[in-house]
Amino acid sequence: MRYLVIVLLLACSAAPQAAQEKAEGPLDPKAAKSYEEGLKALKIHRTDEALEKFKKADKQEGGHCRACQKMMIKYGAELGEWKTAELAGEEMVAQAQGDEVAVTHYQLGMVLLTEGLSKHKDELFQRAHEEMTKALAAHVNFPNAIFSDGRALAHLKQDEAAKAQFERFVKMRPEDDLDRQRALRYISQPELARARMAPPFAVTTLNGERVALDDLKGKVVLLDFWATWCGPCREALPHMQKIARTFQGQPLVVLSVSLDNDEQKWKDFIQKNGMDWMHYRDGGFTGPISRMFAVNAIPHTFTIDADGVLQDEQIGDASIEGKLKKLVARAKEVQATAKPGQ
Repeated sequence: MRYLVIVLLLACSAAPQAAQEKAEGPLDPKAAKSYEEGLKALKIHRTDEALEKFKKADKQEGGHCRACQKMMIKYGAELGEWKTAELAGEEMVAQAQGDEVAVTHYQLGMVLLTEGLSKHKDELFQRAHEEMTKALAAHVNFPNAIFSDGRALAHLKQDEAAKAQFERFVKMRPEDDLDRQRALRYISQPELARARMAPPFAVTTLNGERVALDDLKGKVVLLDFWATWCGPCREALPHMQKIARTFQGQPLVVLSVSLDNDEQKWKDFIQKNGMDWMHYRDGGFTGPISRMFAVNAIPHTFTIDADGVLQDEQIGDASIEGKLKKLVARAKEVQATAKPGQ
């Protein structure tokens, strides 16, 4: 659930400039008090309570509190309170003017798309498509709305229409754009747009190599979140070393993502323990890759198949060799049957 919400929030953050404007708090004194109480609840991680305060503040402001509505979308989606998130999105659409019209339809569309991914309901994908269509009517060259509309259409199994949107998106983005690379995969394999794809990312590894997830197409990826200060991670290290040795030379890539703040300590630990696979330092739970995968405990591993589909997620040291063997065997079969240049 949290993984889907992170994808939603990252997508919303990429909206046109009008969406980037800083939200203002409510003007009504009672609403302002409720809003501040919501912010205080967030600081002590009482998200349920915070969401109720933001809803109350928005109601006290007569449904015109933009800051409240943004919080209702964010935390409503995170908690699966979809009616709250939808209400906030609809209020924002109703109040939008000028450039905001496209942005608010897009944001509501993203709420519906993510809700659809959570509930697997075609009705929600249809509504998401309708909102993206309205966003594009207001702002025809809106790349994120085009890409998201392609995803909604793919889930409705309107593959030709989805491919047309992805092709349109590809023309608008530079070659090294990660979403462009993902769109190209959706064009060649529309069924992937309906799968639980791992989010696209790119990192520069410890040895200076730039690695993008979609560049690893055809290989199984084991994403390992850890830290030198984590006792259970150190205990799991021999297991990870065994996996790296077992699958050496096979279509499997191990990428360990460290949450360490101390770069030198991280480098020394890797060298001392002979960890001769790919490494990247994300710097903590608030690092970009950790947030992308909603990591809040370590060790935490994600297994991604040769198509980029998220197949398995484990918190703690777990036996995953059996799953990896099956995925690697499939990757080998795909490589054996692939045409030259694919």
